[in-house]
Amino acid sequence: MDSFPKSDVHASTVDSTESIEQRLSVFIKQVSGRALIMMEAATGHHDVARDLVQESFIALHQHYAKRPASEWTPLFYTILNNRLMDWRRQETRKQKRFAWLRLTVVEDEQELDSSLLIEDEQNINPAEFLNQEFTLQEIQKAISRLPLRQQQAFLLRAWENMDTKTTATIMDCSEGSVKTHYHRAIQTLRLHLSQFNPE
Repeated sequence: MDSFPKSDVHASTVDSTESIEQRLSVFIKQVSGRALIMMEAATGHHDVARDLVQESFIALHQHYAKRPASEWTPLFYTILNNRLMDWRRQETRKQKRFAWLRLTVVEDEQELDSSLLIEDEQNINPAEFLNQEFTLQEIQKAISRLPLRQQQAFLLRAWENMDTKTTATIMDCSEGSVKTHYHRAIQTLRLHLSQFNPE
């Protein structure tokens, strides 16, 4: 009895591989712009931001390409967040500011403990919140002035439309902390952007 030709099996494998590559390519195009903005705001350096995003895509491709496409977004942002944290630790070592960093982290966590009941503002539409009269440069400047954790919470929740639970997983913190960071980001952005449009 003849079985399926080996060439057909090989062709099927190639098609499957090409399909994954094509879907990854589409995914990269969809998220790369927003991811780059996030990293530029977090690092203040375009080249560093680009490297972090590229390294994260490479890691996603190498380790998680065969996972369902629905899992790629949280996986990618988890990888990106870890890369960012590594970069920040390296920068801290270079600048020899260990005492300053420890103090900042402790104070931040103490503030969060007393604010966990803040309501999550789930219905904010970034297009409406960030008034269309504002230029992209003004918006990016306001976001870049936020503390890192507020940047992450705002961009993941508002721009990437992730729920609180997924955002907490990516940021490696509690859902209460995400709500607090997000709430503070909203308040701070409203304050900064009001300087451009007092009305």
